[in-house]
Amino acid sequence: MGKAAASAANAIAVSKKYTLQSTGIWERVRRVLSIDPNRSTGVPLNPQFRLPTPGALPPLSYDDPVTLPAADIADNPYWKRDVRRNYPRQSVVNQGDATGLLIVGSQAAPKENALQAGGAGEKQLVSLKQEGEERGLAAAFAKDKSIIEGVLGPDGLPPLPVKLNSSSYQLGSGQGYPEKYPCRTFV
Repeated sequence: MGKAAASAANAIAVSKKYTLQSTGIWERVRRVLSIDPNRSTGVPLNPQFRLPTPGALPPLSYDDPVTLPAADIADNPYWKRDVRRNYPRQSVVNQGDATGLLIVGSQAAPKENALQAGGAGEKQLVSLKQEGEERGLAAAFAKDKSIIEGVLGPDGLPPLPVKLNSSSYQLGSGQGYPEKYPCRTFV
């Protein structure tokens, strides 16, 4: 009993607390219906705890506590961060690249005597790429007719697609239904 009386004596009046309270008739109703009439609502007074107000700060003055560039949404898509899956990579060949590949060849299959040696070859590659981007493949075909023969077949048609399944399956004699039990009977 002594502790309860001591804590009641130390209680602060509701009017002295820094919280919003009801007034008038509603304060009387709250005191009658509440278990502890001296307990506050817990809603703080706005001028006491909201200075400066959230809208008063300029938005650019606040620094997000994040690490850049990982937090940049524009340059950090999920497919670049996800190391568990092997997403397909885009492969783009534009007109300049295609022109250079047709005239000079690739590193795996270079055309003989098409590329000069040393620094002159680098300049030749740059000029071929610029010319291909500016004029396109049609200008390269008009300039040198032998490029078309490298792309098209001997009869002037484009190459046929590769046959991935060139072998046909043959069932052995022990597989499948026996001859006396046909799968279908046609009468």
